[in-house]
Amino acid sequence: MGATAGAVWGRAEQQDFRSRVRGTLLGAAVGDALGAPVDGLTLEGIREAHGAEGLVDLAFGHGRRGSVTHLTQLTLFSLDGLIRAQVRRDTGAWHPPTDLHRAYRRWAATQSDWGPDERRKDDGWLAREEWLYARRDPARACLIGFGDEIMGTLDAPKNPGELGPEAAARSAPFGLLVGWEPQLVMQLAVECAAQTHGHPTAYLAAGAYAVIVHALARGESLDGAVQRALAILAARPGQQPVADALQYALGAVRQGMPTPGRVEELAGDGTAEGLLAVAVYCALVGDDIRHGLCLAVNQGGPSGAAGALTGGLLGALHGETALPPAWLAELEGRPTMLALADDFAMEMTQGPALHGPAGSAPGWLARYPRA
Repeated sequence: MGATAGAVWGRAEQQDFRSRVRGTLLGAAVGDALGAPVDGLTLEGIREAHGAEGLVDLAFGHGRRGSVTHLTQLTLFSLDGLIRAQVRRDTGAWHPPTDLHRAYRRWAATQSDWGPDERRKDDGWLAREEWLYARRDPARACLIGFGDEIMGTLDAPKNPGELGPEAAARSAPFGLLVGWEPQLVMQLAVECAAQTHGHPTAYLAAGAYAVIVHALARGESLDGAVQRALAILAARPGQQPVADALQYALGAVRQGMPTPGRVEELAGDGTAEGLLAVAVYCALVGDDIRHGLCLAVNQGGPSGAAGALTGGLLGALHGETALPPAWLAELEGRPTMLALADDFAMEMTQGPALHGPAGSAPGWLARYPRA
């Protein structure tokens, strides 16, 4: 995972990339925070609770407005793991899925421990953020997948029957590896998804989502990004349900004004490929980010995951300044997200200045230990 060659990263390019990294992370978190309070409700139930138009603003969840779930927590640890993989490369060790698994195991500790353990010097800074030790409806597949030291692989995946969208919803950071070829982005996302979601539909949906984010972060259009994902998917065994869902989403765009009914059709049973289709459709037809997110969450499926997936796409496409400021102002953990996003952008664009054979910045290795 090398940073892209230095000449590519002029000042304007670095600023654009940082805005897209921030946008992806904050967009996914805002979508999660918007949708999570209505998870499990039918569309009728959402309208009964929030009015005839459904949910159009942040609602209370976990005692406050703007609270996030395990989907955002895991997305943060995805970014942390990618930075740690880059730093650990200096040692000659190079297996990013292992670094991601270690990061996800640090998340798993937040779900069982009372708070940060200062004795664990190799945890780095993210695992010492106390607000992350809140248990926010973690999916059973994630708790099982990261519940021991055994890492799921494509040959021996964890939860081989699991079709849920949670692995896809933590996979946006893989798409931010803009110096990588998209085929490698998909491979890494797929391998890391198989650590908890071993069904091909679930892990290929995660891979396709990462490729779409990757194309958006490189400045491509959303339609072009989906076409790229379809082209890469074509060679993968078991890809048909994911490819069909993406094609269905593109076709639905041409079927008139968007409606909650159409979103529910795309979502289907709330499995990974259906939620991926919802995210693509809502990002394509939304008048703006607020409208696209509201469209995604007002349906009877997993609204938090739908919001997170849609928000990640819109944030990568438009950058952080397009996100609704009133929602960002109430978003739980925003200072942590901004710091992590900026660290990731710095690592990807200026990594050799932070660590390497010529010397390393002690503060950076304290934040992201090589161990």
